[in-house]
Parts: sequence; C-alpha cells; structure tokens
Amino acid sequence: MSLSVFVIFLGGIIGQTLAPTDSLSTLPVALLVVGTASFIIPINRLMAIIGRRRVFLSICTYTVAIIALAITALQIQSFYLFCLATFLFGATTATMNQFRFAAIESVSGNLSATATSAVLIGGLVSAFLGPEIATLGKDLFDTTFIGSFVILSSCFFVAFALLWFYQQTNIATEVQHNDTRPLSVIIKQPVFIIAISSAAVGYVVMSYLMTATPMSMHVIDGFSLEQTKFVIQSHVIAMFLPSLFTPFIVKWLGVSRMMLTGVAIYFACVVFAYSGHALNNYWIALILLGLGWNFLFIGGTSLLPRAYSDNEKFKVQSLNDFLIFGIQALASLSAGWFVFNYGWEMVLLSAVPLLIVQLLVLLWWLNNKSV
Repeated sequence: MSLSVFVIFLGGIIGQTLAPTDSLSTLPVALLVVGTASFIIPINRLMAIIGRRRVFLSICTYTVAIIALAITALQIQSFYLFCLATFLFGATTATMNQFRFAAIESVSGNLSATATSAVLIGGLVSAFLGPEIATLGKDLFDTTFIGSFVILSSCFFVAFALLWFYQQTNIATEVQHNDTRPLSVIIKQPVFIIAISSAAVGYVVMSYLMTATPMSMHVIDGFSLEQTKFVIQSHVIAMFLPSLFTPFIVKWLGVSRMMLTGVAIYFACVVFAYSGHALNNYWIALILLGLGWNFLFIGGTSLLPRAYSDNEKFKVQSLNDFLIFGIQALASLSAGWFVFNYGWEMVLLSAVPLLIVQLLVLLWWLNNKSV
C-alpha cells in the first residue's frame, strides 16, 4: 500500500521538475489512477481464472520491474517515460484493492466491515513508509529520488514473502453459472447504488484534494518537503487509523449514518482548507479529508457484497472498482490543472457540488432503508 502513497507524495514534485509545463505536473499521479481503472477488469478476470494467490505473488515481481522503468526515466530525465511507469503501477494498485475482497470472503457476512477495516489498517504503516522512503532515498544517488525507488523495490520482496502464506478460501473459476444475473439488473439495486456512490465520492474527493495538496503547499506556497511530508503522512494516518474502531462505529451509528458522517466531515475539511494557507489549515483539512474517506469508503465497500451472490462477485467487484477509479482518474487529471490555473480555493469549491449530491443520495437511503 505504500506504493500509492509514495507516488502521490512524489509524483507531482518529480512531475513539476520534468514536465514541459506546470499544468502537467500532477499527470504522473493522475496516470496512477488511470492505470488502476484500466487494469481492474483484466486483473479481476485473471483472478477468476488462476486465483487470487497467484496474481498477488506475480504482481510483486511485476512491480519491481516497473520500478526499474521509473528509475530509468529519472536517469534520462524523461517525463513521459516516468508517466508510463506510474500508469503501469496501476496494475499493482488494482491488485492491492482486491485485498479487501479477499478478506471479506474469509469471514462471515456480519464481519465484512471489520474485515475491510482490518486490511486497511495496513495503511497506517504505508502512511509512514511511503513518504519516509521518498525522503530517505532522495539523495542516495547522483540523480534525485532514484534511491527512493530502489528502497521502494525492497518492500515488494517483503510483500512477496508475506503473500506466500495467503490461503484462498475457495478456488475461483471462470465457469459461469446459469443463474447469474446480468449486470443491468444488479446495478439497479438501491444497495448497489449507495455502495458505489459512497465509495466513489469518497475516493474522488479525497484523491482530487490530496493530489493538489503537494502542489499547493510545496510548489505554490513554498512549504518545505518535510512540512509537506508531515501533512500527507497525517492525512494517510487519518485515512486508516479509524479502521481500528470501525466495528464499534458501525455498531453505534450503523453503516448509513457512518457514511452520512463522512460527508459532513468532508464539508468541514473544505471549510478549514478554504479559511487560509497556513500549515495548520492544510494539516487539519487533510486529517479531516482522511477521516471522511474512511467513513465513506468502508461503508460503501461493506455494503457491496449485499448486491451480489458468490458466483457474481468477480464481475460486480471489477465493475465497482472500474467505476470508482475511472471517475477518480478524471478528478486526479484535473487537480494539477485546477490548482495552477485557478488556485487552491477553486479546487476546494469545485468539490462541493459532488458532496451535496452524495448528501442527498445518503439522506434518501437513510429515509428508505435502515442499515
């Protein structure tokens, strides 16, 4: 999980150095999201054929090869080769996003939110690991940040060793049962709509603001790399720390009210960020951004299994993630352009309409379904 934090933290900064224009600075980060969306369906199809375990192990080796490509891009100072590398990292993040479904499949239905949160606790490690690797390896070689990627590659050797012990609960197969419903029927279910809208809005707003933050802080407002790292680390911790308490939150609020709270936290994030450009404004806003994401994403993910049967899981999970990351890709692509052309305040205001729509959807769900 540290890979995505690493690329989000460094991608825009490296991009600003290599890109032909500042407006393209966040393109490497955006292409990570585009790559994730592009690889979701192929990765899910592959898992359906050969099983999750083989894909999990293979992706570790693949990622080390793509890290070598990124290092080459830095050595020859090629912006577009670096963009290609971050795009190809999307296969890694697409695979990583299947960890939560693998966990859900290992427990009974009433523990799905707990299983999801348990997997996401790994994000607490990535919150420190990703940015720390980025800064620790910054000057190890003559070319800045090559050492960071070298250290990152070692993480995937560790990941390979850990994933070797993963046990599949059942063997996936490509055989389709006759009683599988078409997707056109599945997506019309209210539970599917609320699950995907909550996860999508949670990811889109989070990715949009987080992608723009290093640019606004480090490049435009002149905060140091250490200060920017601190804010991003705090944000990622806030994304995953609540996962320790998710079972209690779900029991206390219910899934629907937990997601409603997530939207309210997002509104508070916009208010804090809009009120000034001081370090504390960025810090508090990004913490709130992480908390809001956690509530919306875990809520949406835990509801999704209620929309499909076991023999429908691969096609519904791949559609869910494709839609989420496809929309998120558009947000990430526009973040750099918005922040350099219209400023941080316009980035914040442009997220508000989406939050209003999600608030209305959640209120409708809350009034019509008790969860």
